[in-house]
Amino acid sequence: MKTTTGPCANPRPRIAASCAVLALSVVAFGGSLAHAETHSVHQPPPTAAAPGPYLPPITDADRAAAFPDLAGHEAHDGAVNYFVLLDQLEWQDVEGGALNWDARSWIGTDLDRLWLRTEGEREDGRTDSAFAEALYGRSFSRWWDLVIGVRNDFRPGPSRTWGAIGVQGLAPYKFDIEATAYIGESGRSHARFEVEYELLLSNRLILQPQLEAEVFAENDRRRRIGAGLSTVELGLRLRYEVRREFAPYLGVVWSRKFGNTADFTRADGERVEDTRLVAGIRFWF
Repeated sequence: MKTTTGPCANPRPRIAASCAVLALSVVAFGGSLAHAETHSVHQPPPTAAAPGPYLPPITDADRAAAFPDLAGHEAHDGAVNYFVLLDQLEWQDVEGGALNWDARSWIGTDLDRLWLRTEGEREDGRTDSAFAEALYGRSFSRWWDLVIGVRNDFRPGPSRTWGAIGVQGLAPYKFDIEATAYIGESGRSHARFEVEYELLLSNRLILQPQLEAEVFAENDRRRRIGAGLSTVELGLRLRYEVRREFAPYLGVVWSRKFGNTADFTRADGERVEDTRLVAGIRFWF
């Protein structure tokens, strides 16, 4: 035989009557709310013959005013902030060892920023390649900046100065992209493209593939650079974020020279293709 629990299971008349009154009260309260909602939203405006409260229906214009499109710059302010990222500071596994760095920073507002970028490599106690850029960046959409400024190549060969213009930002599916074109003295020109992606294996373990490529319009024999596709570098780094601002990593980097640049490299008795193990740290503030 089933047993029933709760106050309404008591057969005494007084408790049964109380349960009935409570149930009727709930039904009556719910009905009054439904009537009030229907009257306030769906009833026609009050008149002299039928006065009463009135709430007009919500229109598309009301929704647009309450939730404006923030893809533009309505939410931006003029506060000045800064960010410094040493994306790569690493030792590379070659004879004698090599030190590689890749850093960038900015200072400014949400819309206007001064960007500083530098990359380079030292091997056998000498600097094989190094450049620095100073760029003005202007946000032109939610995820993209237009940048314009100057770049100076310190190595290899004689120093070169370039005017720079490009875009940088976050493409669909969260690919971080930098694409920059350079114009130098005597009409020299080249372009640089970089794309990277961060794959979260866990909250702190992150795999970062990276692709870099450079294209030159003319031969530059003094710097041992040829026209066309010059170099391609593909890296894969696995980092562990001890803190969000600090992460050691391990990885592997493959690089290849092409076209006339490869011909210059062979003529100098060097390899056109190389694979290196790397170990380093990444930090920001």
